[in-house]
Formats: sequence, C-alpha cells, structure tokens
Amino acid sequence: MVKSLTSHRPLLAVALKVSAVFLFTVMAALIKAQSDHFPPGEMVFFRSLFAIPVIVIWLVARGELAQGFVVRKPMGHFWRGVLGTTAMGLTFTGLGLIPLPEATAISYATPIITLVLAAIMLGESIRAIRIAAVSIGLLGVLIMIWPRLDGETMQAAATLGALCILGATVARAFVQIHIRQLVQVDHPAAIVFYFSMTATILSGLTVFWGWVLPTWDQAAILILAGLIGGVAQILVTSSYRFGQASMLAPYDYTSMLFAIVIGYVWFSELPTLVMLAGAALVIAGNIVVIWREHQLGLERGKVRAVTDPKA
Repeated sequence: MVKSLTSHRPLLAVALKVSAVFLFTVMAALIKAQSDHFPPGEMVFFRSLFAIPVIVIWLVARGELAQGFVVRKPMGHFWRGVLGTTAMGLTFTGLGLIPLPEATAISYATPIITLVLAAIMLGESIRAIRIAAVSIGLLGVLIMIWPRLDGETMQAAATLGALCILGATVARAFVQIHIRQLVQVDHPAAIVFYFSMTATILSGLTVFWGWVLPTWDQAAILILAGLIGGVAQILVTSSYRFGQASMLAPYDYTSMLFAIVIGYVWFSELPTLVMLAGAALVIAGNIVVIWREHQLGLERGKVRAVTDPKA
C-alpha cells in the first residue's frame, strides 16, 4: 500500500512542484538543443535509460524497491509504456520544429483531453461546468494551432511540429486514463519504474532506423537530460506527499514562464500574442476543471504523482 500522507506542508509541496516543473522545462530545452543532431527515438532512449538509476536510488532510499518490481497488471504497464513512449517521441519531435513556449502551451490541453476520454472510456460524468471548461480549453488549442494550419501562412515543418505536440497531448491523456486504472492495483513505484524500463526498451528498438553516434559533449547533454528527467519525476511525486493535487495543479502553469525565459535566452524565441491568448484560454479551462474537482472532492494525487508531464 502507498504510505499515507503524514503531514500537510504546503510551502514544501509548492517548492517541490515548481522545482520539478522548472527541471522538466530545462530537460525539454536540452532535448530541443539536440533535436537537429539526433532522431527522436535515440533521445527518448537516453532520456529513459538515465532516469532509471535516479529512480532506483530514490526507491531504495524510501524502502520501496521491492514494491517497484511487483505488478498485477503487466499488460496495463506495457500499454502505459507504449503510449508514454509515443507521447515522448512526439514531444521530442515537436520540440525541434516549433518554439519552446508554443510546445509548452499546446501541452496544457492534456487535462482537457483526459476529461473527455474519462467520460468515454471510464464512464465519468461531465456536467455543464465541465463541458464549458472543455469547450474553453479546446477553443484555446484551436486558436494556438490555427496559424500553423492557415493555408496562406503554412510552414510545413512548424505545422508538423504543432501537430506532433498535439498528438503527444492525446497520447498523454490516454496515459493518464491507464494510470487511473493501474493505481488501483499497483504501487506508484512500480508504475514509475516499469515505464522507464519499457520506454528504454521500445526506444532502443529504433536503433534499426538509424542512430547517430554522439560526441562526448553531445552524449553528456543527452545523459544530463535523462538524469534531470529522473530527478524531476521524483520531485513531482514527492510534492504530492505534502500537498493536495487540487492545490498543486495550478503550479504546472509556471512552466510557461520558464519556457518563455529559456526560449528567449537560449533559442531567441518569443511567444506570439495569438499563442498567449490561446494558452490563456486553455489554462482557464483547466483551472475550471481543477476547481470543480476540488468542489466534488475528487482526489487525483496518485495519478498526478506518477504521470510525467513531459512523457
């Protein structure tokens, strides 16, 4: 069984969550910086493989290594791995084609899409408030990607990038549906561990489609991305031990601030007003969902704790 929450320490919870969001954004920037040199499958391999030792050390420190090996729904973990690896590959592809702030903003659609899938696949009810939230969020997504789809301004690479990030949000929403089912029977440690293992194996198979031998400097960056991703996963998981999901969820949106700063300093990227307007609508829709879940007392902490925002 998962250890119960023994203390409510909101400041620590927020600090852990914001730190995790910052590290995930840095990881995305490292991947983006290497996207011109390596295929997405190879970068997913490094990201997944070098997160494993960090996760194992964390599980040992918490005395949960044994739980990390035990699974009751192996096929559930397999499909979570397939979907998560797909989401990561699409994300890494998109990062190389569109600005970091834009990729970050489109990814905010995941909770909205998850809500729709939960109604379809899990039979969860969607009442008027949630329908309004979904509508607002999807409108925001449409506003963000519309400039990429407008025939007069279409740029093939940027259009593909936006569609890849959107595809990743759909895949990640399916991941959350699977995790909602897995946490009912398996320990979160097992879900985190086996995802990293599955992603490493699946992405490793892409070697047959052609990998590029990295230089020592490039290898160091890819390894660093994996280590940072592992640490970020631990921080976000730990944050939910000290604060409720509904309280911490809005801090996901600090990633936009980090993405704008890093995008400008590192890649000379600036967000457009259209993108910011669309992102604002998506965030507004998500906040309505968060508020409604809090009102209904629906705790998603266990799901959020094992869901990688950048997987």
